[in-house]
Amino acid sequence: MGDKNNFASGIMFKLPRDNAPDFVKGSLSVKLDDFVAWAKNNAENGWVNLDLKVGKSGKPYVELNLWKPEKSNVPF
Repeated sequence: MGDKNNFASGIMFKLPRDNAPDFVKGSLSVKLDDFVAWAKNNAENGWVNLDLKVGKSGKPYVELNLWKPEKSNVPF
């Protein structure tokens, strides 16, 4: 997967509308068929971790989170 961006297909993150209460941070819209297909191709151990981001342009988007903890020598 590398460092290349992997934008989530079939899911859209929208910033809150102008008159939304402060506790509303945004909304998600999911086109189920597209998202399920994309998620199946990007799942690891049955999970897909996503980041909600805002680009330099101000446009919000959803991206696959590839972060993994470093391997530890501590056995537990």
